[in-house]
Amino acid sequence: MRTARESDLPELQRLDEEVFQEVAYPGFLLRQLFDMYGEHFLVLDDGAGRLRGYVLAGTTALDRDSWILGLCVTHDRRRNGFGRELMVEVLARLRRGGIERVRLTVEPANRAAILLYRSLGFRPEEPDGGLRRDYFGPGMDRQVLRLELTPAR
Repeated sequence: MRTARESDLPELQRLDEEVFQEVAYPGFLLRQLFDMYGEHFLVLDDGAGRLRGYVLAGTTALDRDSWILGLCVTHDRRRNGFGRELMVEVLARLRRGGIERVRLTVEPANRAAILLYRSLGFRPEEPDGGLRRDYFGPGMDRQVLRLELTPAR
């Protein structure tokens, strides 16, 4: 695991399209997210030039909130703890940076992701257990989860 580099952008786009398909970020947006949140853009590098996963957290300048904007691991590397490893590291970086709250969205049917996030302390944001109908457009519901971070020592 390491912090993403500018040279990773083409591979990040390939990875995002592989995992997220029709809801993948366009290349120009990945570029801008990298420029804005590079210190919280972590990748799993297989050492052979292919990225196998990433996590990206965006922070706001006005308060102590952050959003996990993306977490993915390639299908062949899932269920090996890589998603947890990425999340633990990005949450540690956010905590050290003074972030107090972290939110994310997840497809309500993605039980594996929900179990991972809940095991890390995320809970549904009220009202309605975090369910947001048509969050990303018609038929694209999401559940919003939230984690309160304790200050770094």
